Amino acid sequence: MHFARLVALALALATSEAAHQGFNYGSTKSDGSAKSQSDFQSEFSTAKNLVGTSGFTSARLYTMIQGGTPNTPISAIPAAVAEETSLLLGLWASGGNFANEIAALKSAIAAYGDDLAKLVVGISVGSEDLYRNSVDGVKANAGLGINPDELVSYINQVRSTIAGTKLSGAPIGHVDTWTAWVNGSNSAVIDACDWLGFDGYPYFQNTMANSISDAKALFDDSVAKTQAVAKGKEVWITETGWPVSGKTENLAVANLANAKTYWDEVGCPLFGKTNTWWYILQDANPVTPNPSFGIVGSTLSTTPLFDLSCSASSSSAAASSTPAPSASSVAGGKASGFTTTVSSGSAAASSGAAGAAKPTFTVGKGPGGSYNGSYAGSWNSSSSARPSSSAISGSSSGSSSSGSSGSSGSGASGQSSSSTGSSSSPSSSTNLSNSANGLSGSIFGAVVAVCLALAAL
Repeated sequence: MHFARLVALALALATSEAAHQGFNYGSTKSDGSAKSQSDFQSEFSTAKNLVGTSGFTSARLYTMIQGGTPNTPISAIPAAVAEETSLLLGLWASGGNFANEIAALKSAIAAYGDDLAKLVVGISVGSEDLYRNSVDGVKANAGLGINPDELVSYINQVRSTIAGTKLSGAPIGHVDTWTAWVNGSNSAVIDACDWLGFDGYPYFQNTMANSISDAKALFDDSVAKTQAVAKGKEVWITETGWPVSGKTENLAVANLANAKTYWDEVGCPLFGKTNTWWYILQDANPVTPNPSFGIVGSTLSTTPLFDLSCSASSSSAAASSTPAPSASSVAGGKASGFTTTVSSGSAAASSGAAGAAKPTFTVGKGPGGSYNGSYAGSWNSSSSARPSSSAISGSSSGSSSSGSSGSSGSGASGQSSSSTGSSSSPSSSTNLSNSANGLSGSIFGAVVAVCLALAAL
């Protein structure tokens, strides 16, 4: 009887805990100038106080390095400490600068210790590196990417770096497009991750019907395809959004009305249920990109460009859940204080020809440069040189989204891939007890935690 009550309590706590929600934050402004601590702090404060909504208290970062420095920790960290904003840390993995990312991570842990540890949701090693290394990424001059085996080595470097530190329990993942995830040549990256980050933008799926009325179906299909290959691991929504202004992509029209519809139909069912980082709070400072995704205009304000309130129908739309992670899939390191959640979307999906999204994007993500992406295709070991800002046409500030090495493409191309890759597995320095403690956002974690507690009695 005592056991049954404890299990019931654990289940209640697991289902009541909210997911993390927030925005993506690039390291630079839209003109390429580096953001300061005060810039980040103003953005984090604005996000928390947006009129019409609440709970946007998390920030996804792309790099650990402060703009304009070799390896100084990014000033978003002290800003997050001051604003009590949780962090999905990011290390930029392409371009041969990973040693500096590791150095910045070490320095941040040493400098901020417990203040940082209590805020960290997870660590992302790389962002769309597999996409940029795909056939379409190369064709679109998307910039430097890396091979899956190199990415796995970087993930393992991060595990070694945080072992024995205040961040030792942080779950580690990688962010990419659904076409990257469904490509079998990248399966070793899935094995190495504790969670998978999904980037998707139906607006850019311009080789298919992609009007706003098609957007939710396209988004859900892309998520489902990612979940189908995730091996029971959680899928976090790391980037999505609809532009408030800009050019038309096939049937997709960029305007405030459609941005509101996308927020209602795609965002509202995710918020509070699935770890979600929207793209983007503001991208129009000091210049406005085309397209522009910012829900706040050129002046930072808590008054958004469109209504952020969720109607009862949209916010209550029940998204299907992926199966709870197995013990083997979570043993990669989620210690107490690191919360995870089960993601939305149907669990079963094939890797067919329907598409995810891939915007073009310019400055703001990783250190030192602009990137231009189009979409999807097969994995390729070669990659083109990173273009300069002048090479970017019709780009959106700092956004990235779907299509990497995948079974099918969308957006700029619909090519399929069939390359093969390595099958190495991640190393793990944490035990199942720590994993269960960290899974307070899932039923599995709560039940395992209760069982471990009883065993200790």
